[in-house]
Amino acid sequence: MTRKQGAKPANKDAATSHAASAKAGVTVRVVRLAHGHDLPMPAYHSEHAAGLDLLAAVGWDTPITLLPGSRSLVPTGLAIELPAGYEAQVRPRSGLALKSGVTVLNSPGTIDADYRGEVGVILANLGGAPFEIRRGERIAQLVVAPVVRAMLVEVEALAGTERGAGGFGSTGKASAAEAPPAAKKATAKTKPAAKRPGKKTAGTPARPRKPSRAKSQR
Repeated sequence: MTRKQGAKPANKDAATSHAASAKAGVTVRVVRLAHGHDLPMPAYHSEHAAGLDLLAAVGWDTPITLLPGSRSLVPTGLAIELPAGYEAQVRPRSGLALKSGVTVLNSPGTIDADYRGEVGVILANLGGAPFEIRRGERIAQLVVAPVVRAMLVEVEALAGTERGAGGFGSTGKASAAEAPPAAKKATAKTKPAAKRPGKKTAGTPARPRKPSRAKSQR
């Protein structure tokens, strides 16, 4: 059976449908508050970017100055409505962290699907110089992600594993008992070979010989 002219292969249709679905993503309803009405909406700045850029909704004439070691809650002028089963994570911007030491203090901050207040960003200055946050500046990223709700079940004991209760960097380190034989042999102390009586060893000066009794009686 031949394929009709102009018809698309089934796998190509599936790929196109998947791409369209991925591009559409999930719908998040957004309200721009009064102090953020003139700011651009958060946007992805590359085709495969994971995070939307959040902007600072501070006053034009009232920027926030973060002194070294200080922190501040920066408004974004936005309130969002996430669909059930999703969360939004507020993450730092790598450029701010690298260049100025400014990061999101509670990284990642979590916005639950039932929160309806303004999205705020807790910024901290871990750098050595004051940092000024001006209106419209990109201060963080917003990543929308699905959430799986866990159901906790109390039990008497947990299933055993090779790792067990080891934590805090316990994996990937070999103990002394697990060291290979060659390593053990190299670290073991070797006893010096016993010297045979009367036998000279290399590097040991010979003792002077005592004169014979016959010569001493002359």
